Amino acid sequence: MDSTARYDGLADWYDEEFQPEPLDGDAWRVVSPRIGEGPGELLDLGCGTGVYSVALAKRGWTVTGVDISGDMLRRARERGVSVVRADGTALPFDDGSFDTVVSIFTHSDFDDFPAAVGEVARVLRAGGSFVYLGVHPCFVGPHSLYIQAIGVPQLHEGWYRREGHYMQAPGISPEGLRARFGATHIPLGHFLQSFLDAGFRFEHIVEPEGRDYPYMLALELRR
Repeated sequence: MDSTARYDGLADWYDEEFQPEPLDGDAWRVVSPRIGEGPGELLDLGCGTGVYSVALAKRGWTVTGVDISGDMLRRARERGVSVVRADGTALPFDDGSFDTVVSIFTHSDFDDFPAAVGEVARVLRAGGSFVYLGVHPCFVGPHSLYIQAIGVPQLHEGWYRREGHYMQAPGISPEGLRARFGATHIPLGHFLQSFLDAGFRFEHIVEPEGRDYPYMLALELRR
């Protein structure tokens, strides 16, 4: 997750533009029922500015937020989140340290997302749950400019199977978030296989309703 240079210096802007409080967006409505209540040790992987960490702590969890961007963690600390600066592909925790792991909108920032999933499996206790939500690999990415106002993707031929990190691509709007940070694209098959390879089993797969083409994909997994 080499997002140090991508996010450092932009955390204040990101927080003000994309992290409203209190949480009332589609992402929280989708993942909230899957996480449940504490107590227990919960890892918020790729916690960013800590908005979700705060909401999870209010549910009784003991939350540790991890991110590689020191600037994003500065905002999280200001919210009172207990944070650790670390690479998600090499987590500084013992095996089985957490009861639950939550990660929201992160796979498009990892240079090696399967390695991060493997680390989640390692630090999660046997029987623990992993709740992941991210942009839908089929409809959002360098290959597809998703027009959220109407919920329709504009697909670009020849890009879907091109895995990697992109700063410029047909699906990246020059005015959008990803023009600043770039986006890592993983085709759906490879994306889902990364969880199976790490030893997870799928309990729920959710494509939120309300649009013909879902913008997000949520997974509830068990180790």
